[in-house]
Amino acid sequence: MPKVKCIFYYSAAFFFVPAISWAQDNDFQNSEFDQANNIDRVVTYGRAEQLIGTAESASDGVVGYDDFTTRPLLRVGELVEVIPGMVATQHSGSGKANQYFLRGFNLDHGTDFLSTLEGMPINLPTHGHGQGYLDLNFIIPEIIETVEYRKGPYSSEVGDFSSAGSTTFNVYDSLDENFTEINIGQYGYYRIVSAGSAEISDGNLLFAAEGQLNDGPWVLDDDLKKYNAMLKYSRDHGFMKSELLATAYHSTWNATDQIASRAVTSGLIDERGNLDDDLGGETTRMTLSAKVETENLKTQIYGQYYDFNLFSNFTYFLENPIRGDEFEQVDNRSVWGGNISYSDELTLDDIDVVWTLGGSLRYDNISEVGLHKTESRIRFQTIRDDEVDELALGTYADLKFYLSENLRITTGLRADRYSYSVDAIRAANSGTGNDIVLSPKFAAAYRLSEQAEVYANYGHGFHSNDVRGAAITVDPVSGDPVPNVPIIAKSRGGELGIRFEPTADINFTVSGFWLELDSELVFVGDAGTTEVNDGSIRYGVEMAAFWQANEWLAFDVTAATTDAKFNLDNDNYIPGSVGAVLGAGTTLTLDNGLTASLRLRHFGSAPLIEDNSVRSVSTTLVNFGAAYDISNYTIEFNIFNLLGTNDRDITYIYESQLQGEANAVSDIHYHPVEPFTVRLGFKIKY
Repeated sequence: MPKVKCIFYYSAAFFFVPAISWAQDNDFQNSEFDQANNIDRVVTYGRAEQLIGTAESASDGVVGYDDFTTRPLLRVGELVEVIPGMVATQHSGSGKANQYFLRGFNLDHGTDFLSTLEGMPINLPTHGHGQGYLDLNFIIPEIIETVEYRKGPYSSEVGDFSSAGSTTFNVYDSLDENFTEINIGQYGYYRIVSAGSAEISDGNLLFAAEGQLNDGPWVLDDDLKKYNAMLKYSRDHGFMKSELLATAYHSTWNATDQIASRAVTSGLIDERGNLDDDLGGETTRMTLSAKVETENLKTQIYGQYYDFNLFSNFTYFLENPIRGDEFEQVDNRSVWGGNISYSDELTLDDIDVVWTLGGSLRYDNISEVGLHKTESRIRFQTIRDDEVDELALGTYADLKFYLSENLRITTGLRADRYSYSVDAIRAANSGTGNDIVLSPKFAAAYRLSEQAEVYANYGHGFHSNDVRGAAITVDPVSGDPVPNVPIIAKSRGGELGIRFEPTADINFTVSGFWLELDSELVFVGDAGTTEVNDGSIRYGVEMAAFWQANEWLAFDVTAATTDAKFNLDNDNYIPGSVGAVLGAGTTLTLDNGLTASLRLRHFGSAPLIEDNSVRSVSTTLVNFGAAYDISNYTIEFNIFNLLGTNDRDITYIYESQLQGEANAVSDIHYHPVEPFTVRLGFKIKY
């Protein structure tokens, strides 16, 4: 630790102290250096955008490119950490979807948090690994212009998976500069990304491509091979704007899953070791989206192709002492859908009203979703092998009343219908069904002054359950009768908040919320059956602040605390529910070409079992990044886990059995954070 602290202090001194001294001496006027190197640095932070008068709640927000381009990103899924109170971790190989935490939810890989790319949904229902599976690895961070986010079930525009929150990633129409960047780092990390844009036929064509190799700091090399490409053509026709977006992504990887504590303490494996070296996966995703927008009308159609194979082993030799507990999860599907909305204005008795009607249609044709027992990635037993058709239809209406200059009220109603057909390898688990859910919404905003606004929100929401769980009648392993689950699990919640924007350079929001779920029912993809949890309730407070101290220095801080419980008299703690989250950072951007960022991320302890007798330990990470522009070139330097902490990305408690053990053992299983890691980058702009 002393060595690491020395590196930290010297790094801070090397990058920040000379830069601040330079700034004070020169008052940030254009120097001869600036003129000689043609540097014109204009930084725009989305966090500084004034939202009083437009936001629907205190927890709404937008983050611009300059907010996250300066922060070091260990993995692309950490883009969601620009959302106050949200954490993205990893408990397996780097090609797998992240594990997400928000508002007292262990969101697993996406349930109760909705994400879209330019309006096209990313979450996958009835997925082979977990309901609402959210894999952001096909996104290229350098071409994301803004990240818009909402919290809670208060917006009529979003439906499934959005009870905790939702986000939209928006891609640039064109880039100010084309670029190619090469990154190298410890543990076999290599990445190249190139992007550019050009005017074609009165429109803008943007293209980006990425290739990445990464072994990671584990005893078993991740051997990640990732290939990614994105193409966007947009055109402003005057009376309307059209857009065509295409993406293509493929990756393969090995995985070091969470490990049993006793295997480390006994010396059987290193903390970065593994208990099954056959694990890993492969993902392919291709998407195509077309949008047309006018002043009033927004339309979109999209299609996706998706293929997924994942090999895991969490219990080692518990179920099968001879061949082991390794299993394969499979998902192959095509997705077709669209969105439409129409908005206009009218006046009722001198009250201005903005009304919106909208709808969405989504069809998932899942040709294979399965679970297989494997040994050395070779199947020897099939647990589930199903074909599923799932159709989701949503409609909504919004009325926004401007009752006075300072008061506006929004009322809305959303209706969603789900229908499905499951063709299971075991006929008893086949079936069809449908369900409908109505979700009323309400939002009020009152402007106290030009600098302050208060909000009140209430709404109903839901998440769909894996429809295999709705059709199931017998356990696929034992053959015993099992109960099925509803297609839809409802939620309802409310929020009170305030937003301060005393100047164009400072904003501050604080909100208190509650959220109830009728039941946290999920289909357990790891077991091929259903797990019925009780209803739950969450209370929490969130805060976010941003300060652009001057044109070269910015600070931001976010904090959240949540109390989450099952609706039970005893043993009512929700395993994995993180109570406290803190994020903070400072960014330095100088006219001499230097940019530096120092960021802290902390997420607190969480109960691991319902009686709260065992808890995880908190995790704190500090990352540092710096970049230096010289004319058309940029040199980048990033340090992850700057303090070299030996914390944990994820912690569970469950029974497992190591090879050679006579009986199952209830033990802590965890995945450590990545150690102190250095990465360098070189960018050419043209």
